[in-house]
Amino acid sequence: MSAFGIGTNVKEIDSGELHGKTYNIACKAWFTSNCSPRPLSFKFEGDDGIIQTISDITIKCSEDKNYNGIPSKEFKCDAIIGGIRHEFKLVFYMESCKWVMVI
Repeated sequence: MSAFGIGTNVKEIDSGELHGKTYNIACKAWFTSNCSPRPLSFKFEGDDGIIQTISDITIKCSEDKNYNGIPSKEFKCDAIIGGIRHEFKLVFYMESCKWVMVI
């Protein structure tokens, strides 16, 4: 017995494009035993040119995404940046091992 087309024409849903101001970051992450990343802290260059270190990150949730067909892991977070609590996203692009912050 054959199963006509079951699971053969399945596409991953594309999440579109990231919206907001994007910063390239250097991220210190822990990878679980099933290779899922978990950001611990990160550094980025602010608009004033000063390197900032963010180490007390609260991860509210995470989700697997595909931005323009590129597999990624998105973390909705908050932390104190420049003395003010901000909500932001950290996105890990799996194929290139690149992290970005989106505010």
